[in-house]
Amino acid sequence: MNVLLINGSPHREGCTCTALNEVATALERNGVGTEILHIGNRAIHGCTACGACAENGYCIFKDDPVNRAIDLARAADGLVVGSPVYYAGPNGALCAFLDRMFFMKSRLYAYKPAAAIVSCRRGGASAAFDRLNKYFTISNMPVVSSQYWNAVHGNTPDEVRQDLEGMQIMRTLGRNMAWLLKCIDAAKDTVPYPEPEAIQRTNFIR
Repeated sequence: MNVLLINGSPHREGCTCTALNEVATALERNGVGTEILHIGNRAIHGCTACGACAENGYCIFKDDPVNRAIDLARAADGLVVGSPVYYAGPNGALCAFLDRMFFMKSRLYAYKPAAAIVSCRRGGASAAFDRLNKYFTISNMPVVSSQYWNAVHGNTPDEVRQDLEGMQIMRTLGRNMAWLLKCIDAAKDTVPYPEPEAIQRTNFIR
């Protein structure tokens, strides 16, 4: 079993990475492998809804790690997405990244446990956390919870490590995800995945 963790901060080893590392450590202590993918600090193209990805499952833009993330998420058993909080929302580059990663591809991630974590100096965490969870809740992905909302506070990695409750929330999240992954694995031969219905689309403007 393995989990992909996406670092949606422009800073490779900043506050968001500090929180993700705490989750990853808890996962690994519970026998689950991890890989952290950093989205980088270069501009990330937004989704243009061109539909080209419907042909082969990959985004037409190839100058950033989105297509690599698609491959890694398909191979992973679970997903954790981390972001700094900007104006009570996730990093805009991460949202562009996830829009392209999920658009017309959510079926690839169905039934993989997922979680979001956010890092902020002081406020806006719950709004950013809610925004990220929406990618999972429209993709048939079980959302893994912790003992409180998945947020850490601090302006530097050292300050984040002083947020003892936040760090504990990250460890609890990692243990909970490992537990759910093991439950899914134990049931794979006896409990089939839900049978999907044909998708119904309702348009309100005629």
